[in-house]
Amino acid sequence: MTNRIQRFGILGLMVLATGTMSFAQGTGEATYKAKCQMCHGATGTGDTPAGKAMKVVPFTKSTVADMTTVIKNGKGKMPSYNGKLTDAQIKDVATYIHTSLVK
Repeated sequence: MTNRIQRFGILGLMVLATGTMSFAQGTGEATYKAKCQMCHGATGTGDTPAGKAMKVVPFTKSTVADMTTVIKNGKGKMPSYNGKLTDAQIKDVATYIHTSLVK
C-alpha cells in the first residue's frame, strides 16, 4: 500500500512539473502573439507589413539572456518593454522565441 501511495505521489509530481513547463511556454507564446507578432511575424522573420516597414531582421541564434536584454531595453526601432511587461513575462517570451522561432 505504501509503495502504491509513493508511486501516485511521484506520478503526481511529474504531471505537475510537466504542466508548469508547458504553462510557461504557453505564456511566452501568448505574450509573443500579443506584443511581438505584429512586427516580427508568426515565424519571427519580420515578414509583416509593419516588420517590412521597420526593416525587422529575422531572429538569429541569440541567447535567452541577449533576447531578454533587447526586449527589456529596446534596440534600434524596437521599443523598450521595461515597465510594460514583467521580468517573468520578458523571460518567458525570450525563452519562447529562443526555443520556437530562432533559425
